Amino acid sequence: LLLLAGDLFDSADADPGTLEVLMEALADCPARVFIAPGNHDCCLPGSAYLHREWPDNVHIFKSPAPEAVTLPELGCRVWGAGFSGARSGPLLSGFRAGSDGLAEIMVLHGDAVQPDSPYCPVTREQIEGSGLTYLALGHIHMASGLRRAGETFYAWPGCAMGRGFDETGVKGCYAGCIENGSVRLDFQP
Repeated sequence: LLLLAGDLFDSADADPGTLEVLMEALADCPARVFIAPGNHDCCLPGSAYLHREWPDNVHIFKSPAPEAVTLPELGCRVWGAGFSGARSGPLLSGFRAGSDGLAEIMVLHGDAVQPDSPYCPVTREQIEGSGLTYLALGHIHMASGLRRAGETFYAWPGCAMGRGFDETGVKGCYAGCIENGSVRLDFQP
């Protein structure tokens, strides 16, 4: 699985050339791809997420209400929700995943640092009560390392490249494995 937690673009109306390159790369990706639009690339009218045909292996969570895609061949269910505007309330509030033996994974563009954030604030209590195995978060530009709230593991990788002179240091993504309720993540610069 490839989990992309939003802000792939700087705005809802991405450059057509950038979109073509991205869609070709995702079509060639040998994985299922799940995208949760964020505050910069939200699902506003005119958004590429709403008005383009994406490769068959790509699923975009276009609704602010959590929805799921079940992948029995991988023993998991992938949940997600997307921003429908530049700001979002707490999309994880009141959420509880199923308990049928599948690994419950969610991709969400959410701020787990500031509880009063206008960008989908996510609290430790919400994470702990979610019933998720793993929560992949976006929005925060510095990598968190693997964290745990109750039985739920969670992390955000930061941004792939610095967005300003104040965002120095190594940037990258996480590669990981979920097995028997345990999660392992390795930072990939």
